[in-house]
Amino acid sequence: MKKFFKIFLVLLVFVLVYLRIEIYPQLDMITGFSSKSVTSGHFLDNRSLETIEQGDNDIDKIDWATNEINNSERFVISKVYGLKERKSIYREGLGATLINDDFDISKPYNVPKRTKINTNLPFPYGNLEPKDTVFSNIDYVKLKGVIEDSFDKKGQKDKRTRSVIVIYKNKIIAEKYEDGFNKNSKILGWSMTKSLTATYFGILQKQSKFDIMKPAPIAEWKNDERSKITTNDLLHMNSGLEWEEDYGKISDVTKMLFIEEDMTKSQINKPLVGKPNNTWNYSSGTTNLLSGILRKQFKTHQEYLDFWYTNLLDKIGMNSAIVETDMAGNFVGSSYGWATTRDWAKFGLLYLHKGNWNGEQIFDESWVKYVSTPTNTSNGQYGAQFWLNAGGRFPNAPKDMYYASGYQGQMVAIFPSHDLVIVRMGLKEDPEFDFNGLLSGVVGSLEK
Repeated sequence: MKKFFKIFLVLLVFVLVYLRIEIYPQLDMITGFSSKSVTSGHFLDNRSLETIEQGDNDIDKIDWATNEINNSERFVISKVYGLKERKSIYREGLGATLINDDFDISKPYNVPKRTKINTNLPFPYGNLEPKDTVFSNIDYVKLKGVIEDSFDKKGQKDKRTRSVIVIYKNKIIAEKYEDGFNKNSKILGWSMTKSLTATYFGILQKQSKFDIMKPAPIAEWKNDERSKITTNDLLHMNSGLEWEEDYGKISDVTKMLFIEEDMTKSQINKPLVGKPNNTWNYSSGTTNLLSGILRKQFKTHQEYLDFWYTNLLDKIGMNSAIVETDMAGNFVGSSYGWATTRDWAKFGLLYLHKGNWNGEQIFDESWVKYVSTPTNTSNGQYGAQFWLNAGGRFPNAPKDMYYASGYQGQMVAIFPSHDLVIVRMGLKEDPEFDFNGLLSGVVGSLEK
C-alpha cells in the first residue's frame, strides 16, 4: 500500500509540474481568445453565447474557458476553472477590445466617423437586391453542385462552411449560407484584414502622400542595420526580422494578440535574422506595424480612425465592415476585420476592377500588379499582403488568381482572367476543406 501511495504521489507531482510549466502559462491566451471572441461575436453579430461556444470557440483548449456576458455594460469575462480571468469590452464603432487591469474604461475615446452613401443601385454599387441575370455560358447545375458540396450535410461538422458567394461580371451567380447565418451576418475575416491594411498604402500612394520604397519610418531602427528595411519590404513580409507565427502555443503572435497593449510595437523590437527583401517570413506583427505607420501619417488619432472608413470601407459601400482596435487605439490590421460576406465580396471586386469603383479610381491600376506579383523567396505564393496562386498551391485553379486569406479558411479569391470573385467564410481550412475543389469547380462551371 505504501509503495502504491508513493507511486501515486510521484505521478501527482509530475502532473502538477506539467500543468504548471506547460498549461498554466497558456491560460492567458485561452481566456484572452475566448473573451475577445465572445465579445465580438455577441455584440457585433448578435450571436448567442451558445452559438459562439459551439461554433467559434469549439477549438482545442479554447473550449476549456467559461464565459459570462454582461449585456448592460457590454463586456465579457472568461476564465478556466476560476483561473486567469480575462475581460473584453465592446465600444460602438471600435468593436471588441481585450483589456488588462491597467486599462481605464472611463477614459474618453475617439470613434470613426461613418458615412453611408445611398445610391439606390443594386449590389455591388448599392445595397438594393441584385437583379436576376442569366448567363448563357454558365452551367448552373454544375455550379449549384459545387456550392452545395462546400457545405456540410445535416449533422456533420467536417467542412464547416458558413457562407459562399460567387460574383461573375458584377452579378451574384451563387450565394449560400449555413443555418443561422445570412447576408446580414458579420463574419470575422482574420488575416484577410491584412489585405485591407495594405490597400491603404495604395490609396496614400495614389494621393502622393507616401513612398513605400523609402526606409520604413521607424525611429528605433535609424541607427542600426534595420534602417535599410523599407515599407515595401514590410508589405511583402520580406523584412528579414525575427517573428514566430504559431497559434498553437505561446509565440510572438499569440502574445501580441492576447497580451500586448500596443500591437504596433510587437515587431519593432525584433532583431534581423535575414536580409531585407531576401528573407520571406509571414508575420502578423509586421502588418500591425504597418497599421502603426499609417497612424503616423495623420496629425490626430481621429484622422487616422476616419481614414480607414472614408477612403475605403464606406467609399465602396462596405458599410457593415468594422476593424477593431487594440488598447492603444490602433486598428488591429493583422486580424480583426469584420464584414458581411457580400461586403467582403465588394473588396474583391475593387481589386478585380483594378481599383476603380463605379467610375472612381480608389488606387492606381499599378497597385493591383504590385500586390499580385510574387515577392522574393516566397516561392510564388505571396505578393504584398495578398496570397497568390502563381506557385500552384491550388493546382486546378487559374495561376493568375490571388486572394485575401484568413485563419480557419476565410478567403476572397480574385480571378482577373475570368471576371470572377469567390468568397468563402468558414471554420475549416486546407486540407479539411477542399479549396482546390471549390475554386476549380466554380471556374469549371463557366463555359468559355
